[in-house]
Amino acid sequence: IKFMSKANNIHDDNILIVDFGSQYTQLIARRIRSLGVYCEVCSHRRVSQALNRLAPKGIILSGGPESVHMDNPPQIDSQLISLGVPILGICYGMQALAQYFDGVVTASEEREFGSADIKILGSNCLFKDIKNLDSMIVWMSHGDKVTTLPSGFECLASTANAPIAAMVSESRKYYGLQFHPEVTHTPEGDLILKNFALDICGARALWVSKNIAEELIDEIKDEVKDASVVLALSGGVDSSVVAALLHKAIGSQLHCVFVDTGLLREGDVDTVMVDIDKRLGVNICYVDAKERFLSALNGVVDPEQKRKIIGGLFIDIFEEAAKAIPNAIYLAQGTIYSDVIESAANDDSQAHVIKSHHNVGGLPERMNLKLIEPVRELFKDEVRKLGIELGLPEYLVHRHPFPGPGLAVRVLAEVKPEYVITLRQADAIFIEELRAAKLYDTVSQAFCVFLPIQSVAVKGDARAYEYVISLRAVKTIDFMTAEWAPLPHEFLAKVSNRILNEVSGISRLTYDISSKPPATIEWE
Repeated sequence: IKFMSKANNIHDDNILIVDFGSQYTQLIARRIRSLGVYCEVCSHRRVSQALNRLAPKGIILSGGPESVHMDNPPQIDSQLISLGVPILGICYGMQALAQYFDGVVTASEEREFGSADIKILGSNCLFKDIKNLDSMIVWMSHGDKVTTLPSGFECLASTANAPIAAMVSESRKYYGLQFHPEVTHTPEGDLILKNFALDICGARALWVSKNIAEELIDEIKDEVKDASVVLALSGGVDSSVVAALLHKAIGSQLHCVFVDTGLLREGDVDTVMVDIDKRLGVNICYVDAKERFLSALNGVVDPEQKRKIIGGLFIDIFEEAAKAIPNAIYLAQGTIYSDVIESAANDDSQAHVIKSHHNVGGLPERMNLKLIEPVRELFKDEVRKLGIELGLPEYLVHRHPFPGPGLAVRVLAEVKPEYVITLRQADAIFIEELRAAKLYDTVSQAFCVFLPIQSVAVKGDARAYEYVISLRAVKTIDFMTAEWAPLPHEFLAKVSNRILNEVSGISRLTYDISSKPPATIEWE
């Protein structure tokens, strides 16, 4: 059961984002949502299906990896033109727009990738309130460029490498940008998107937490009626927010099942069984399944196999628990938008599967309970805002994310009990020190990874040959992209000293300075 699909008040003023395969498409969606405007992403091949459900106030054409000069390139669906609403083409979207109206697009002598200075040529509502029109920093990533304007268009901006870096057909409200306003490397990008969505398209900012909460509660009541719902409660942000949402909607019909897999962080059991239980007053059934999970993972090294095994076991346990609950029909989960995207679970997605999430791609097809995922279409920060709206405490809402498979995918080897214990102890020290140094809230996610390699150490004048732990901390807005966090050297030294002295079996620490992309946040 997917929510947020009805066309009603908060969905009426919407922007349709047509995806041509850009790695930044979801960032466009996130930026538009942050303006309080609902938006959806659809493949350029699925425009008809999207328009059957939506009456968009405007269209955004994403960038993409293809060239308009290739055989059968992605093209603009003529239905979008016939709508008569404003259109903004970004990168490939601009080139496709130019070609549609008989402009000329040519291959650049060399690809332009990175920051560029752009000069805006005259005033225009798309660039309203931008202060420095003569030199604005933007982010470029393209191999082709528009060299001859289509009929009825005029040039809006230029750079040294792209004389037509932006274009407009004022009468039709069609705009093209060769650069990417959705990335943080374009500082004025949010303002440009705001000008387009709110001013040019006239969309109202209805997509706010209060409205989302009210609609979701109504939809849950309509769907569930008098049935019981089993919720997979992990203590993480997503499932905790879903618990609060369901509790407000159906009260005692909600039955939370907390499965202790033996793969949890330090303190997670107390968070669920004490903090959440007292805060929400919900029914929570504790299931001790440590031996069951560790036994099933015995000898398993492949991360995808780990996720599939864990997903299958979760469902088995929830269905067993549901048998003791009268009229249990639904299984609720805290699946969010980034889970769906990374699992390539959308029918329209052209993305490669990065990893299967135990609550998306890892679910078995023979599941007997109906799946209900109320926050499936929300980004992580939207889920956090919804949690605050529902009355959850700040410390719980702003906990760092934790993968559903738990420490199993942070042990880069067979999931042996001793490896898990070592990793849990190291991770607890890292988080404890982050909080003590008031750094916890400055990073979006931080954790330790157990590496299945050994290195030489000297401990107490004796030679040791022990394992390696890597620290990982990132900063991100939407978890689709992330930068490694430059934690102070003094802090890292203190964490290293504590782990090497307090956790047995560890000879060396490393710090992961990989950004996403190309790396993912989790190692597996």
